[in-house]
Amino acid sequence: MREITFAEAIREALRLEMRRDSRVFLIGEDIGVYGGAFGVTIGLLEEFGTERVRDTPISEAAITGTCIGAAITGMRPVMEIQFMDFIALAMEQLVLQAAKMRFMLGGKVSVPMVLRTPAGSGTGAAAQHSESLEAWFVHIPGLKVVMPSTPHDAKGLLLASMRDNNPVIFVEHKLLYKTKGSVPEDDYEVPLGVAEVKRPGRDVTIVATSIMIPRALSAATKLAAEGIEVEVVDPRTLKPLDTDTISASVSKTGRVLIVHEACKTGGIGGELAAQIAESDALFYLKAPIKRLAGLDIPIPYNRTLERHAVPQEENIVEAVRDLMAAG
Repeated sequence: MREITFAEAIREALRLEMRRDSRVFLIGEDIGVYGGAFGVTIGLLEEFGTERVRDTPISEAAITGTCIGAAITGMRPVMEIQFMDFIALAMEQLVLQAAKMRFMLGGKVSVPMVLRTPAGSGTGAAAQHSESLEAWFVHIPGLKVVMPSTPHDAKGLLLASMRDNNPVIFVEHKLLYKTKGSVPEDDYEVPLGVAEVKRPGRDVTIVATSIMIPRALSAATKLAAEGIEVEVVDPRTLKPLDTDTISASVSKTGRVLIVHEACKTGGIGGELAAQIAESDALFYLKAPIKRLAGLDIPIPYNRTLERHAVPQEENIVEAVRDLMAAG
Protein backbone atom coordinates (compact mmCIF):
# COMPACT_ATOMS: atom_id res chain seq x y z
CA MET A 1 0.00 0.00 0.00
CA ARG A 2 1.23 3.52 -0.76
CA GLU A 3 2.57 5.72 2.03
CA ILE A 4 1.64 9.37 2.45
CA THR A 5 2.09 11.91 5.23
CA PHE A 6 -0.38 12.72 7.97
CA ALA A 7 -0.97 16.16 6.38
CA GLU A 8 -1.55 14.60 2.95
CA ALA A 9 -4.03 12.14 4.46
CA ILE A 10 -6.07 14.98 5.94
CA ARG A 11 -5.97 16.90 2.66
CA GLU A 12 -7.10 13.80 0.80
CA ALA A 13 -10.05 13.34 3.16
CA LEU A 14 -11.08 16.97 2.68
CA ARG A 15 -10.81 16.69 -1.10
CA LEU A 16 -12.79 13.43 -1.23
CA GLU A 17 -15.63 14.77 0.88
CA MET A 18 -15.79 18.11 -0.95
CA ARG A 19 -16.08 16.25 -4.24
CA ARG A 20 -18.72 13.92 -2.80
CA ASP A 21 -20.86 16.45 -0.94
CA SER A 22 -21.39 19.98 -2.27
CA ARG A 23 -22.52 21.12 1.19
CA VAL A 24 -18.99 20.79 2.57
CA PHE A 25 -16.89 23.94 2.61
CA LEU A 26 -13.68 25.02 4.36
CA ILE A 27 -13.27 28.21 6.34
CA GLY A 28 -10.44 29.70 8.39
CA GLU A 29 -7.49 32.05 8.52
CA ASP A 30 -5.04 31.71 5.59
CA ILE A 31 -6.42 28.33 4.48
CA GLY A 32 -6.91 29.40 0.88
CA VAL A 33 -4.11 31.28 -0.87
CA TYR A 34 -1.55 30.35 1.79
CA GLY A 35 -2.77 26.75 2.21
CA GLY A 36 -3.03 26.85 6.00
CA ALA A 37 -0.45 27.50 8.71
CA PHE A 38 0.97 23.99 8.19
CA GLY A 39 0.18 23.61 4.49
CA VAL A 40 -2.62 21.10 4.98
CA THR A 41 -5.09 22.80 2.62
CA ILE A 42 -2.63 23.57 -0.20
CA GLY A 43 -4.25 23.18 -3.61
CA LEU A 44 -7.86 23.06 -2.46
CA LEU A 45 -8.58 26.70 -3.33
CA GLU A 46 -7.50 26.08 -6.92
CA GLU A 47 -9.85 23.10 -7.24
CA PHE A 48 -12.92 24.33 -5.36
CA GLY A 49 -12.75 28.14 -5.57
CA THR A 50 -13.30 30.92 -3.09
CA GLU A 51 -16.94 30.00 -2.34
CA ARG A 52 -15.90 26.69 -0.80
CA VAL A 53 -12.42 27.54 0.53
CA ARG A 54 -12.94 30.78 2.40
CA ASP A 55 -10.18 32.88 3.95
CA THR A 56 -11.42 34.88 6.93
CA PRO A 57 -10.41 37.80 9.11
CA ILE A 58 -8.54 36.98 12.33
CA SER A 59 -11.55 36.25 14.52
CA GLU A 60 -11.98 32.74 15.88
CA ALA A 61 -15.36 33.63 17.38
CA ALA A 62 -16.63 34.88 14.01
CA ILE A 63 -15.37 31.78 12.18
CA THR A 64 -17.05 29.49 14.70
CA GLY A 65 -20.30 31.43 14.70
CA THR A 66 -20.39 31.36 10.91
CA CYS A 67 -19.94 27.58 10.96
CA ILE A 68 -22.71 27.06 13.48
CA GLY A 69 -25.11 29.18 11.45
CA ALA A 70 -24.17 27.40 8.24
CA ALA A 71 -24.49 23.97 9.86
CA ILE A 72 -27.96 24.48 11.27
CA THR A 73 -29.17 25.72 7.87
CA GLY A 74 -28.00 22.64 5.98
CA MET A 75 -24.31 23.12 5.18
CA ARG A 76 -21.44 20.97 6.52
CA PRO A 77 -18.59 23.38 7.34
CA VAL A 78 -15.04 22.40 8.23
CA MET A 79 -13.23 25.17 10.05
CA GLU A 80 -9.57 25.51 10.95
CA ILE A 81 -8.16 27.27 13.99
CA GLN A 82 -4.46 27.83 13.29
CA PHE A 83 -3.29 26.87 16.79
CA MET A 84 -5.38 25.10 19.41
CA ASP A 85 -4.48 27.80 21.95
CA PHE A 86 -6.72 30.24 20.07
CA ILE A 87 -9.73 28.00 20.53
CA ALA A 88 -10.16 29.92 23.79
CA LEU A 89 -11.43 32.83 21.67
CA ALA A 90 -14.26 30.64 20.34
CA MET A 91 -15.38 29.07 23.64
CA GLU A 92 -18.72 30.87 23.91
CA GLN A 93 -19.73 29.82 20.41
CA LEU A 94 -18.53 26.23 20.88
CA VAL A 95 -19.68 25.54 24.42
CA LEU A 96 -22.87 27.59 24.73
CA GLN A 97 -24.07 27.37 21.13
CA ALA A 98 -22.70 24.47 19.02
CA ALA A 99 -22.73 21.91 21.83
CA LYS A 100 -26.22 22.75 23.11
CA MET A 101 -28.39 23.72 20.14
CA ARG A 102 -29.59 20.24 19.26
CA PHE A 103 -30.56 19.54 22.88
CA MET A 104 -32.19 22.91 23.54
CA LEU A 105 -34.24 22.75 20.34
CA GLY A 106 -35.48 19.24 21.00
CA GLY A 107 -33.56 17.62 18.16
CA LYS A 108 -35.15 19.83 15.50
CA VAL A 109 -31.71 20.99 14.33
CA SER A 110 -28.30 19.40 14.10
CA VAL A 111 -24.89 21.06 14.00
CA PRO A 112 -22.77 19.01 11.56
CA MET A 113 -19.48 20.91 11.72
CA VAL A 114 -15.83 19.96 12.21
CA LEU A 115 -13.27 22.13 13.94
CA ARG A 116 -9.75 21.16 12.86
CA THR A 117 -6.88 22.47 14.94
CA PRO A 118 -3.12 21.82 15.29
CA ALA A 119 -2.04 21.22 18.89
CA GLY A 120 0.96 20.30 20.96
CA SER A 121 4.58 21.23 21.53
CA GLY A 122 7.84 20.37 19.81
CA THR A 123 8.11 23.19 17.28
CA GLY A 124 9.56 25.91 19.52
CA ALA A 125 6.34 27.90 19.29
CA ALA A 126 6.29 28.76 23.03
CA ALA A 127 3.51 29.04 25.58
CA GLN A 128 0.76 30.62 23.46
CA HIS A 129 1.07 28.29 20.46
CA SER A 130 1.81 24.84 21.95
CA GLU A 131 -1.05 23.74 24.18
CA SER A 132 -3.05 20.51 24.25
CA LEU A 133 -6.54 21.43 25.43
CA GLU A 134 -8.56 18.35 24.47
CA ALA A 135 -9.74 17.72 28.03
CA TRP A 136 -11.69 20.99 27.99
CA PHE A 137 -13.98 19.65 25.29
CA VAL A 138 -14.30 16.10 26.58
CA HIS A 139 -16.01 17.76 29.54
CA ILE A 140 -18.72 19.35 27.35
CA PRO A 141 -21.83 17.27 26.50
CA GLY A 142 -22.71 17.65 22.84
CA LEU A 143 -19.17 17.79 21.48
CA LYS A 144 -17.13 14.91 20.06
CA VAL A 145 -13.35 14.89 20.38
CA VAL A 146 -11.02 13.09 17.96
CA MET A 147 -7.20 12.69 18.20
CA PRO A 148 -5.65 10.59 15.41
CA SER A 149 -2.07 9.33 15.67
CA THR A 150 -1.44 7.87 12.19
CA PRO A 151 -2.09 8.99 8.59
CA HIS A 152 -4.49 6.04 8.11
CA ASP A 153 -6.56 7.05 11.12
CA ALA A 154 -6.38 10.76 10.26
CA LYS A 155 -8.05 10.19 6.89
CA GLY A 156 -10.65 7.71 8.09
CA LEU A 157 -11.54 9.61 11.25
CA LEU A 158 -11.84 12.92 9.40
CA LEU A 159 -14.19 11.38 6.83
CA ALA A 160 -16.28 9.95 9.67
CA SER A 161 -16.24 13.31 11.47
CA MET A 162 -17.38 15.25 8.39
CA ARG A 163 -20.31 12.84 8.00
CA ASP A 164 -21.34 13.04 11.65
CA ASN A 165 -24.32 15.22 12.56
CA ASN A 166 -22.66 16.63 15.69
CA PRO A 167 -19.91 19.20 16.23
CA VAL A 168 -16.52 17.47 16.25
CA ILE A 169 -13.23 18.83 17.62
CA PHE A 170 -10.52 17.25 15.46
CA VAL A 171 -7.10 17.61 17.11
CA GLU A 172 -3.98 17.25 14.93
CA HIS A 173 -0.55 17.23 16.58
CA LYS A 174 1.91 19.44 14.71
CA LEU A 175 4.74 16.92 14.92
CA LEU A 176 2.60 14.28 13.21
CA TYR A 177 2.04 16.26 10.00
CA LYS A 178 5.25 15.00 8.36
CA THR A 179 5.01 11.42 9.61
CA LYS A 180 4.25 8.78 6.97
CA GLY A 181 2.08 5.69 6.95
CA SER A 182 0.06 3.36 4.76
CA VAL A 183 -3.21 4.92 3.60
CA PRO A 184 -5.70 3.40 1.12
CA GLU A 185 -6.59 5.59 -1.84
CA ASP A 186 -10.28 4.79 -1.62
CA ASP A 187 -13.00 6.26 0.56
CA TYR A 188 -13.15 4.66 4.03
CA GLU A 189 -14.23 5.64 7.52
CA VAL A 190 -12.67 4.89 10.87
CA PRO A 191 -15.72 4.93 13.16
CA LEU A 192 -15.80 7.36 16.05
CA GLY A 193 -15.76 5.73 19.46
CA VAL A 194 -13.65 2.70 18.49
CA ALA A 195 -10.17 2.30 20.00
CA GLU A 196 -7.40 0.25 18.41
CA VAL A 197 -4.69 -1.96 19.85
CA LYS A 198 -1.64 -0.68 18.00
CA ARG A 199 0.66 -3.34 19.46
CA PRO A 200 -0.33 -6.49 21.38
CA GLY A 201 1.43 -7.39 24.61
CA ARG A 202 1.04 -9.33 27.84
CA ASP A 203 2.79 -7.42 30.65
CA VAL A 204 1.70 -3.75 30.60
CA THR A 205 -0.97 -1.73 28.82
CA ILE A 206 -0.07 1.76 27.64
CA VAL A 207 -3.08 3.89 26.79
CA ALA A 208 -1.72 6.86 24.86
CA THR A 209 -3.04 9.66 22.66
CA SER A 210 -1.83 11.46 19.54
CA ILE A 211 1.97 12.00 19.39
CA MET A 212 2.40 9.71 22.41
CA ILE A 213 1.42 6.68 20.31
CA PRO A 214 4.60 6.64 18.18
CA ARG A 215 6.64 7.35 21.29
CA ALA A 216 4.92 4.51 23.16
CA LEU A 217 5.48 2.12 20.25
CA SER A 218 9.16 2.99 20.11
CA ALA A 219 9.42 2.54 23.88
CA ALA A 220 7.66 -0.82 23.58
CA THR A 221 10.26 -2.01 21.08
CA LYS A 222 13.08 -1.14 23.48
CA LEU A 223 11.30 -2.79 26.41
CA ALA A 224 10.75 -5.96 24.39
CA ALA A 225 14.53 -6.39 24.32
CA GLU A 226 14.35 -6.55 28.14
CA GLY A 227 11.61 -9.18 28.04
CA ILE A 228 8.77 -6.75 28.81
CA GLU A 229 5.91 -7.06 26.33
CA VAL A 230 3.87 -3.85 26.16
CA GLU A 231 0.38 -3.56 24.70
CA VAL A 232 -0.30 -0.12 23.21
CA VAL A 233 -3.90 1.08 22.96
CA ASP A 234 -4.94 4.20 21.03
CA PRO A 235 -8.42 5.49 21.97
CA ARG A 236 -8.44 7.54 18.72
CA THR A 237 -11.55 9.34 19.92
CA LEU A 238 -11.75 10.68 23.46
CA LYS A 239 -15.46 11.33 23.19
CA PRO A 240 -17.12 8.95 22.60
CA LEU A 241 -14.58 6.80 24.45
CA ASP A 242 -14.21 3.08 23.84
CA THR A 243 -13.90 1.91 27.44
CA ASP A 244 -14.47 -1.74 26.53
CA THR A 245 -11.27 -2.09 24.51
CA ILE A 246 -9.24 -0.29 27.17
CA SER A 247 -10.68 -2.34 30.04
CA ALA A 248 -10.17 -5.61 28.16
CA SER A 249 -6.49 -4.78 27.61
CA VAL A 250 -5.92 -3.77 31.23
CA SER A 251 -7.69 -6.92 32.43
CA LYS A 252 -5.30 -8.97 30.30
CA THR A 253 -2.03 -7.32 31.36
CA GLY A 254 -2.87 -6.24 34.92
CA ARG A 255 -0.84 -3.05 34.65
CA VAL A 256 -1.64 0.24 32.94
CA LEU A 257 0.27 3.40 32.09
CA ILE A 258 -1.71 6.34 30.69
CA VAL A 259 0.34 8.78 28.61
CA HIS A 260 -0.68 12.15 27.19
CA GLU A 261 1.02 15.45 26.45
CA ALA A 262 -1.39 17.84 28.16
CA CYS A 263 -0.81 18.94 31.74
CA LYS A 264 -1.39 16.12 34.22
CA THR A 265 -3.80 18.03 36.47
CA GLY A 266 -7.27 17.86 34.93
CA GLY A 267 -5.97 16.02 31.86
CA ILE A 268 -7.73 13.20 30.04
CA GLY A 269 -5.54 10.73 31.95
CA GLY A 270 -7.58 11.30 35.08
CA GLU A 271 -10.81 10.36 33.28
CA LEU A 272 -9.20 7.29 31.73
CA ALA A 273 -7.91 6.21 35.14
CA ALA A 274 -11.38 6.65 36.66
CA GLN A 275 -13.03 4.66 33.88
CA ILE A 276 -10.58 1.80 34.45
CA ALA A 277 -11.06 1.95 38.23
CA GLU A 278 -14.85 1.80 37.79
CA SER A 279 -14.68 -1.21 35.46
CA ASP A 280 -14.06 -4.89 36.13
CA ALA A 281 -10.45 -4.29 35.09
CA LEU A 282 -9.86 -2.98 38.63
CA PHE A 283 -9.96 -6.54 39.97
CA TYR A 284 -7.14 -7.64 37.64
CA LEU A 285 -4.68 -4.90 38.52
CA LYS A 286 -1.29 -6.05 39.82
CA ALA A 287 -0.08 -2.48 40.42
CA PRO A 288 -1.67 0.96 40.86
CA ILE A 289 -2.80 2.84 37.75
CA LYS A 290 -0.01 5.18 36.65
CA ARG A 291 -0.22 8.45 34.68
CA LEU A 292 2.58 10.07 32.70
CA ALA A 293 1.73 13.53 31.39
CA GLY A 294 2.98 17.03 30.77
CA LEU A 295 4.19 19.18 33.62
CA ASP A 296 1.78 21.72 35.05
CA ILE A 297 3.59 24.62 33.41
CA PRO A 298 3.19 26.69 30.23
CA ILE A 299 5.26 25.24 27.38
CA PRO A 300 8.71 26.93 27.41
CA TYR A 301 10.25 28.50 24.30
CA ASN A 302 13.69 27.07 25.06
CA ARG A 303 13.98 23.78 23.15
CA THR A 304 15.62 21.84 25.98
CA LEU A 305 13.05 23.00 28.52
CA GLU A 306 10.24 22.37 26.02
CA ARG A 307 11.34 18.77 25.62
CA HIS A 308 11.41 18.22 29.38
CA ALA A 309 7.93 19.67 29.82
CA VAL A 310 6.18 16.74 28.09
CA PRO A 311 6.71 12.94 28.10
CA GLN A 312 9.41 11.57 25.83
CA GLU A 313 10.23 8.00 24.84
CA GLU A 314 12.76 7.58 27.65
CA ASN A 315 10.19 8.72 30.23
CA ILE A 316 7.76 6.06 28.98
CA VAL A 317 10.43 3.36 29.24
CA GLU A 318 11.25 4.39 32.80
CA ALA A 319 7.58 4.52 33.83
CA VAL A 320 6.95 1.00 32.48
CA ARG A 321 9.96 -0.32 34.37
CA ASP A 322 8.59 1.27 37.55
CA LEU A 323 5.23 -0.40 36.95
CA MET A 324 6.84 -3.80 36.52
CA ALA A 325 8.77 -3.32 39.76
CA ALA A 326 5.60 -2.27 41.61
CA GLY A 327 3.89 -5.63 41.20
